[in-house]
Parts: sequence; C-alpha cells; structure tokens
Amino acid sequence: MGGLLIRWLISAVSLLLVSYLVPGIEVQGFFYALLAAVFLGVLNAVVRPIIIILTLPLTIFTLGLFLFVVNGIMLMLVSVVIKGFSVNGFWPAVGGALVLSIINWFSNSYINSRGRIESIEMRRDADGSWK
Repeated sequence: MGGLLIRWLISAVSLLLVSYLVPGIEVQGFFYALLAAVFLGVLNAVVRPIIIILTLPLTIFTLGLFLFVVNGIMLMLVSVVIKGFSVNGFWPAVGGALVLSIINWFSNSYINSRGRIESIEMRRDADGSWK
C-alpha cells in the first residue's frame, strides 16, 4: 500500500513537472495534479488496454510508436474530466505523455513494492569482474 501512495505522489509531481516542461499542458496546483494522477491511473488500468487491443495492427505497423499517441489520448481524456488540468492540443498531449513516461519510468524504477527506495550495488571482484 505504501508503494502505491509513493507512486501516486511521484505521478502527481511528474504531472507538475510536465506542465513546466511542455507548453500547452497546464496544472493549476498540486491538488489538481493529485486528482489527475489518480484519474490517469484508473484510465490506464481500465481503458488503455482496450484501446491498445483495438489499435494493435496500427501499433505493430508503427513498431510501437502509436503507443505514444494512445498515451496522449489518455492525457487528453484526463483533461476533459479534471478542470484544473488542461491539455491544449494533440501534439502537447503526445509530447507530455512522452515526457511523463520518461519521468515516471526513471523515478519508479527506484521504488520497490513496499514504497522503499531501492538500488543495486555492483562491486568488482579481485579479478576485476562485476558481481
């Protein structure tokens, strides 16, 4: 449960960061970022798999690049529901989804299922090989 809350907070902070980095995406405050993160998580869990299955031939044809469009559509759907979160156009949505994916992938790779920060420590043996 702790990992879920930490990831939720990370997603909300990521949405705020995306609003600063991508012109055309605006978040009116941390509360709206939290709401948008929750709704985006629900949409990604429920609606996104259906859209991915329906657009599978197009996704295969574009070698997976169409998934960025799907993620942008999810961001646009969130902006329709959450009034303090707005996405002004298709390309800002796709760019914001790309930046959001990179930020969340990087930050969530360090959080384990219990919500604790985890890292991998690599050491060299006496012979110079990594363990």
